[in-house]
Amino acid sequence: MPAQVMSVNGGSAHDIPAKLTGQVVVCSIIAACGGLMFGYDIGISGGVTSMDVFLKKFFPTVFERKHHAKENNYCKFDDQLLQLFTSSLYLAAVVSSLIASSCCKKYGRRITIRLASIFFLIGVLLNAAAMNLMMLIFGRIFLGAGVGFGNQAVPLFISEIAPPNYRGGLNVCFQLLVTSGILFANIVNYFTSGHPYGWRISLGGAAVPALFLAFGSLAIVETPTSLIERGKPELGLVTLRKIRGVEDVQKEYDEIVATTELSKQIKSPWKNLMKRRSRPQLITSALLQIFQQFTGINVIMFYAPVLFQTMGFHSDASLLSAVVTGVINVFATLVAVFTVDRFGRRVLLIEAAIQMLIAQVASGCILASMLKTTGSIPKTYSYVVLALICVFVAGFAWSWGPLGWLIPSEIFPLETRTAGFFVAVSMNMIFTFLIAQAFLTMLCHMRAAIFFFFCAWIVIMLIYAIAFLPETKGVSIDEMNDKVWKKHWFWKRYFDDEREQARDKP
Repeated sequence: MPAQVMSVNGGSAHDIPAKLTGQVVVCSIIAACGGLMFGYDIGISGGVTSMDVFLKKFFPTVFERKHHAKENNYCKFDDQLLQLFTSSLYLAAVVSSLIASSCCKKYGRRITIRLASIFFLIGVLLNAAAMNLMMLIFGRIFLGAGVGFGNQAVPLFISEIAPPNYRGGLNVCFQLLVTSGILFANIVNYFTSGHPYGWRISLGGAAVPALFLAFGSLAIVETPTSLIERGKPELGLVTLRKIRGVEDVQKEYDEIVATTELSKQIKSPWKNLMKRRSRPQLITSALLQIFQQFTGINVIMFYAPVLFQTMGFHSDASLLSAVVTGVINVFATLVAVFTVDRFGRRVLLIEAAIQMLIAQVASGCILASMLKTTGSIPKTYSYVVLALICVFVAGFAWSWGPLGWLIPSEIFPLETRTAGFFVAVSMNMIFTFLIAQAFLTMLCHMRAAIFFFFCAWIVIMLIYAIAFLPETKGVSIDEMNDKVWKKHWFWKRYFDDEREQARDKP
């Protein structure tokens, strides 16, 4: 599939020939298995924490409270240590993504992806063999290191090897495999929930995507940008020809070399990231990650079985409901793969925010009126809430889920790319941690009002997407400043040359 890539070199526009080669597709899918690891962990934790055998061994207080559900529907799972089991991974991911940022720049994207799989495998072994809570938490920390390394390297890797006209769809493969991992985990939980060692099987299943990524990382190419950046220009040129499927790549190669030389003049990318001209990308990437978490999606993904049990579903039925939402999640993400490069990023984000808002408001109203402190809501209304949650999940899956990773990976110039994307990853992990650690307590105290809490955030997200988010569809990642940010009605003020020069003087 040929693509004409518009670029600028020395102020004049020209076309860069490029094809969507099989190697780019295969490398993108292999790398995106980092998302499969991440998604499996998101999906598995909620199911495992609803299993009686797991709770009885590690959280006996919660086990007792769960079987006295009539005391309080909303508070039976409220336990800080139980929440720490889920959330500890994300604190580890914040720290590890900082290390991964330096590793990406110094050793390349491919080796960083490989390290992600190794850390994740160590975490899997510790979790599956856990004999006490401390061993369980240490396993989660290693899983967090794997997630941090993977989430830092994979979106950058895909954005750098993909032709601009196909970059969105290929990068969404990362989120597609995140959702596939969640679905896979929900299915595993459903079939292992009644087994005495079901929780060990579920946690140990995370080794499958980790092993696939570990062996796959031996076959993928390094990105031309990373090779040239690390002083291997000849290999970078050979690799560029290979992944583009054409011989004439000189223009794109020269552009990467020029960008690399410019980035080498930046002694401290972190200092450069704080300059005025970097604020549009920095603010946007950070806010997208915050918004992604405050949609409330991880409430559903982490704690779907717990949430459905609160609504009156039995244990097996709640796990099956989580499988249903997982299926919706995967198929809706496929919509993003085929539409993001056709309709653009903003259209999907705006439409989905409206869709999610309607679903959240309706769910909150039903639960507020029907689910009291004791008892359960009528089955008909339970299924209505399940349907509304599916509508919500679908909207998230073709918009704020994949695009929350795609946009930050494509908007930073090379000199601040790894540092800027670290900020995005770390903000994602920090706010994922906060939501995971606080949700069960929030559910206990806020009850159904928790849905309206997330609705308020969705309104803010909608306003931001309409007024402040520029379109990045089809633009070369090395041209974002000139073609996107400098032409935006609000952000262009950060590129005032005279003001920039005055502010940058020592």
